[in-house]
Amino acid sequence: MAQTLPKCRNIIFTLLIFSSLLQAQSHKFANKLSPKTLGFAKEKLTHLHFYFHDIVSGDHPTAVRVAEAPMTNTSRTFFGALDVMDDPLTVGPEPTSKIVGRAQGIYASASLTEARLLMTLNYVFTEGKYNGSTLSILGSNSVFSKVREMSIVGGSGLFRFARGYALAKTHFFNLTSGDAVVEYNVYVLHY
Repeated sequence: MAQTLPKCRNIIFTLLIFSSLLQAQSHKFANKLSPKTLGFAKEKLTHLHFYFHDIVSGDHPTAVRVAEAPMTNTSRTFFGALDVMDDPLTVGPEPTSKIVGRAQGIYASASLTEARLLMTLNYVFTEGKYNGSTLSILGSNSVFSKVREMSIVGGSGLFRFARGYALAKTHFFNLTSGDAVVEYNVYVLHY
Protein backbone atom coordinates (compact mmCIF):
# COMPACT_ATOMS: atom_id res chain seq x y z
CA MET A 1 0.00 0.00 0.00
CA ALA A 2 2.88 2.35 0.80
CA GLN A 3 4.25 1.87 -2.73
CA THR A 4 0.85 2.44 -4.36
CA LEU A 5 0.40 5.90 -2.84
CA PRO A 6 3.53 7.44 -4.48
CA LYS A 7 2.53 5.87 -7.82
CA CYS A 8 -0.97 7.39 -7.53
CA ARG A 9 0.52 10.78 -6.68
CA ASN A 10 2.76 10.60 -9.73
CA ILE A 11 -0.16 9.65 -11.97
CA ILE A 12 -2.38 12.42 -10.55
CA PHE A 13 0.46 14.95 -10.88
CA THR A 14 1.07 13.88 -14.50
CA LEU A 15 -2.67 14.12 -15.32
CA LEU A 16 -2.91 17.60 -13.78
CA ILE A 17 0.05 18.88 -15.80
CA PHE A 18 -1.28 17.26 -18.98
CA SER A 19 -4.79 18.72 -18.50
CA SER A 20 -3.42 22.20 -17.79
CA LEU A 21 -1.35 22.01 -20.99
CA LEU A 22 -4.44 20.98 -22.97
CA GLN A 23 -6.47 23.77 -21.43
CA ALA A 24 -3.79 26.36 -22.22
CA GLN A 25 -3.73 25.24 -25.84
CA SER A 26 -7.52 25.38 -26.23
CA HIS A 27 -7.62 29.06 -25.18
CA LYS A 28 -5.23 30.48 -27.77
CA PHE A 29 -5.85 34.17 -28.48
CA ALA A 30 -4.88 34.38 -32.16
CA ASN A 31 -4.08 32.17 -35.14
CA LYS A 32 -2.76 32.95 -38.60
CA LEU A 33 -5.19 31.80 -41.27
CA SER A 34 -5.19 31.66 -45.01
CA PRO A 35 -8.18 33.45 -46.61
CA LYS A 36 -8.90 30.15 -48.37
CA THR A 37 -9.77 28.49 -45.03
CA LEU A 38 -12.72 30.89 -44.78
CA GLY A 39 -13.79 30.20 -48.36
CA PHE A 40 -12.44 33.45 -49.80
CA ALA A 41 -11.39 33.41 -53.41
CA LYS A 42 -9.54 36.14 -55.29
CA GLU A 43 -10.15 39.70 -54.13
CA LYS A 44 -12.25 41.81 -56.52
CA LEU A 45 -13.04 45.48 -57.07
CA THR A 46 -16.73 46.45 -57.30
CA HIS A 47 -18.16 49.83 -58.36
CA LEU A 48 -21.57 50.76 -56.93
CA HIS A 49 -23.57 53.79 -58.06
CA PHE A 50 -26.67 55.06 -56.27
CA TYR A 51 -28.41 58.14 -54.88
CA PHE A 52 -28.81 58.97 -51.19
CA HIS A 53 -32.04 60.83 -50.25
CA ASP A 54 -31.63 62.80 -47.01
CA ILE A 55 -35.08 64.18 -46.14
CA VAL A 56 -35.19 66.37 -43.03
CA SER A 57 -38.51 68.14 -43.70
CA GLY A 58 -42.16 67.18 -43.94
CA ASP A 59 -44.25 64.53 -42.21
CA HIS A 60 -41.94 61.60 -43.04
CA PRO A 61 -38.31 62.68 -42.58
CA THR A 62 -35.56 60.12 -43.08
CA ALA A 63 -33.08 62.04 -40.88
CA VAL A 64 -33.84 63.65 -37.52
CA ARG A 65 -31.88 65.72 -35.01
CA VAL A 66 -31.41 63.78 -31.77
CA ALA A 67 -29.01 66.09 -29.91
CA GLU A 68 -27.46 69.52 -30.08
CA ALA A 69 -25.12 71.71 -28.06
CA PRO A 70 -26.33 74.93 -26.41
CA MET A 71 -24.48 76.86 -29.16
CA THR A 72 -25.71 74.80 -32.15
CA ASN A 73 -28.46 77.14 -33.32
CA THR A 74 -26.24 80.25 -33.05
CA SER A 75 -23.27 78.63 -34.81
CA ARG A 76 -22.96 79.33 -38.53
CA THR A 77 -21.92 75.66 -39.01
CA PHE A 78 -24.53 74.16 -36.61
CA PHE A 79 -21.57 72.84 -34.60
CA GLY A 80 -22.63 70.16 -32.12
CA ALA A 81 -25.72 68.97 -34.00
CA LEU A 82 -26.20 65.19 -34.09
CA ASP A 83 -28.64 63.58 -36.53
CA VAL A 84 -29.71 59.97 -37.05
CA MET A 85 -30.59 58.80 -40.55
CA ASP A 86 -32.36 55.97 -42.31
CA ASP A 87 -32.11 57.35 -45.84
CA PRO A 88 -33.18 55.44 -48.94
CA LEU A 89 -30.54 54.55 -51.53
CA THR A 90 -32.00 54.55 -55.04
CA VAL A 91 -30.93 53.69 -58.59
CA GLY A 92 -31.78 57.19 -59.86
CA PRO A 93 -32.09 60.68 -58.35
CA GLU A 94 -35.89 60.73 -58.42
CA PRO A 95 -37.69 59.98 -55.12
CA THR A 96 -39.75 57.36 -56.97
CA SER A 97 -36.67 55.54 -58.28
CA LYS A 98 -36.14 51.90 -57.24
CA ILE A 99 -34.78 51.55 -53.70
CA VAL A 100 -31.68 49.33 -53.50
CA GLY A 101 -30.83 49.89 -49.85
CA ARG A 102 -30.72 52.25 -46.87
CA ALA A 103 -28.06 54.52 -45.39
CA GLN A 104 -28.39 54.00 -41.65
CA GLY A 105 -26.25 55.82 -39.11
CA ILE A 106 -25.38 59.21 -37.72
CA TYR A 107 -23.85 62.46 -38.85
CA ALA A 108 -22.61 65.24 -36.64
CA SER A 109 -21.63 68.81 -37.38
CA ALA A 110 -18.01 68.62 -36.31
CA SER A 111 -16.39 71.87 -37.48
CA LEU A 112 -16.50 75.37 -36.02
CA THR A 113 -15.33 76.96 -39.28
CA GLU A 114 -17.09 75.18 -42.17
CA ALA A 115 -20.09 72.96 -42.93
CA ARG A 116 -18.31 69.65 -42.32
CA LEU A 117 -19.98 66.50 -41.03
CA LEU A 118 -18.51 63.49 -39.31
CA MET A 119 -20.33 60.59 -40.98
CA THR A 120 -20.57 57.10 -39.55
CA LEU A 121 -23.06 54.87 -41.28
CA ASN A 122 -23.84 51.57 -42.93
CA TYR A 123 -25.10 51.11 -46.45
CA VAL A 124 -27.60 48.27 -45.97
CA PHE A 125 -28.39 46.71 -49.35
CA THR A 126 -31.85 45.24 -49.94
CA GLU A 127 -31.84 44.31 -53.63
CA GLY A 128 -30.11 42.01 -56.06
CA LYS A 129 -26.84 40.20 -55.52
CA TYR A 130 -25.90 42.31 -52.47
CA ASN A 131 -29.24 41.94 -50.64
CA GLY A 132 -28.45 41.52 -46.93
CA SER A 133 -24.87 42.76 -47.28
CA THR A 134 -23.57 46.00 -45.76
CA LEU A 135 -20.73 48.47 -46.16
CA SER A 136 -19.50 50.55 -43.21
CA ILE A 137 -18.51 54.16 -43.91
CA LEU A 138 -16.51 56.52 -41.71
CA GLY A 139 -15.34 59.92 -42.82
CA SER A 140 -15.45 63.66 -43.04
CA ASN A 141 -17.99 65.22 -45.38
CA SER A 142 -17.38 68.86 -46.31
CA VAL A 143 -20.91 69.26 -47.65
CA PHE A 144 -20.34 72.28 -49.92
CA SER A 145 -17.30 70.78 -51.66
CA LYS A 146 -18.00 69.57 -55.18
CA VAL A 147 -16.86 65.98 -54.45
CA ARG A 148 -16.22 64.45 -51.02
CA GLU A 149 -14.37 61.22 -50.24
CA MET A 150 -15.13 58.93 -47.29
CA SER A 151 -13.53 55.65 -46.26
CA ILE A 152 -15.08 52.21 -46.41
CA VAL A 153 -13.83 50.58 -43.23
CA GLY A 154 -15.57 47.21 -43.42
CA GLY A 155 -18.65 45.29 -44.39
CA SER A 156 -20.70 42.15 -43.96
CA GLY A 157 -22.19 39.43 -46.13
CA LEU A 158 -20.62 39.58 -49.59
CA PHE A 159 -18.61 42.58 -48.39
CA ARG A 160 -16.73 40.87 -45.54
CA PHE A 161 -13.22 42.30 -45.21
CA ALA A 162 -14.25 45.23 -47.43
CA ARG A 163 -12.17 48.34 -47.85
CA GLY A 164 -12.32 51.23 -50.28
CA TYR A 165 -13.82 54.67 -50.65
CA ALA A 166 -17.07 56.45 -51.46
CA LEU A 167 -17.26 59.62 -53.53
CA ALA A 168 -20.23 61.87 -52.75
CA LYS A 169 -21.48 64.61 -55.08
CA THR A 170 -24.55 66.72 -54.28
CA HIS A 171 -27.19 66.26 -56.97
CA PHE A 172 -29.83 68.46 -55.35
CA PHE A 173 -29.98 70.58 -52.19
CA ASN A 174 -32.93 72.68 -51.01
CA LEU A 175 -31.57 75.57 -48.92
CA THR A 176 -35.02 76.22 -47.42
CA SER A 177 -35.96 72.70 -46.30
CA GLY A 178 -32.47 71.18 -45.96
CA ASP A 179 -33.50 68.16 -48.06
CA ALA A 180 -30.75 66.74 -50.26
CA VAL A 181 -30.12 64.11 -52.90
CA VAL A 182 -26.49 63.00 -53.10
CA GLU A 183 -24.95 60.88 -55.85
CA TYR A 184 -22.53 58.20 -54.63
CA ASN A 185 -19.86 56.33 -56.55
CA VAL A 186 -18.47 53.61 -54.28
CA TYR A 187 -15.33 51.59 -55.03
CA VAL A 188 -14.89 48.57 -52.80
CA LEU A 189 -12.30 45.79 -52.62
CA HIS A 190 -13.73 42.54 -51.23
CA TYR A 191 -13.59 38.78 -51.63
